[in-house]
Amino acid sequence: MANNYRTGDAEVDAAIAALVDRLGREDDRALLFEMLVSAYRMGSEGFDRGELKLVNSALKEIRYAFGLFEPYHEARKLSIFGSARIQSHDAIYQCAHDLGEAMASRDWMIMTGAGPGIMQAGIEGAGAANSFGINIMLPFEPEAAPIIAGDPKLINFRYFFTRKLTFMKESHAFALLPGGFGTMDESFELLTLMQTGKQPLTPVVLLDPPGETYWATWLDFVQRELLDNGLIAAADLDLVRLTDSVDDAVEEICGFYTRYHSMRYVGSRLILRLSTDIDEATLTELNQEFADIVVKGDIHRTDPTPSELEDGDAVGLPRLAMHFNRASFSRLRSLIRRINER
Repeated sequence: MANNYRTGDAEVDAAIAALVDRLGREDDRALLFEMLVSAYRMGSEGFDRGELKLVNSALKEIRYAFGLFEPYHEARKLSIFGSARIQSHDAIYQCAHDLGEAMASRDWMIMTGAGPGIMQAGIEGAGAANSFGINIMLPFEPEAAPIIAGDPKLINFRYFFTRKLTFMKESHAFALLPGGFGTMDESFELLTLMQTGKQPLTPVVLLDPPGETYWATWLDFVQRELLDNGLIAAADLDLVRLTDSVDDAVEEICGFYTRYHSMRYVGSRLILRLSTDIDEATLTELNQEFADIVVKGDIHRTDPTPSELEDGDAVGLPRLAMHFNRASFSRLRSLIRRINER
């Protein structure tokens, strides 16, 4: 094994290597070896019981979540964030319900925090069969909403960070509805991850009920205190779309995948996969408008790369390639918007 990450004990390393060999996963052998080495070293290097329990619980939660979502890998999923304190008679409850219903009618699935309020409303709209409950176990809110309780697509998490990882990994879009500290935490982490390229670019909708100003006020704060003081770039605002219409929210979410399909880094190039090709005039416009995010060469058409062919990764789709600067992710979001508008 070529890597140098070892236990420090040749006999133990050999035993771990033999255990990995029994799995028969040659391509993943080094990764699995390192995971087992990490577990051994945490035991041998004196980590205390609390630290061991944290890592053990987190790994079990992640393993379970990944396995649960695997059969639904191809399904588009919308995460709905918002307050557990919203009552069923509130306008925003109806918005969440209607959004879940509208997205399910377009063959999307819904992910919520599985609690009451907006989370329950989204599941009610989509139906439990089209929903996942990503629950956090809290002493004052120990049970999931009745509509999703007992459903095999309900996951109970002990840790917020593994729960948020699951939301970020599995979602193809996000709808942010009014909420408290938890909603702000989820929203700012999501935008930070997208701004820094740690999260794939997806549509993010800020949804207010008609006539209400929760997200409009938030966006005004962001513009006045962050943008005007140079703490974010103007392009960062293109990561979100503000609306007070469920229909507009659905259009923004589904419109993101009108032509754009997905992206992948291959070597030094970023590959954008498209559902349908663009014409030469549009390609010329993209090169003119987004030259600032290309470090060399231009944006150009390309065939599937050997890595994509080997993985069977969307090989039948047209592609664009560029040497992206890996910094201007908000501008990259603007480029995707232009592709979809053409």
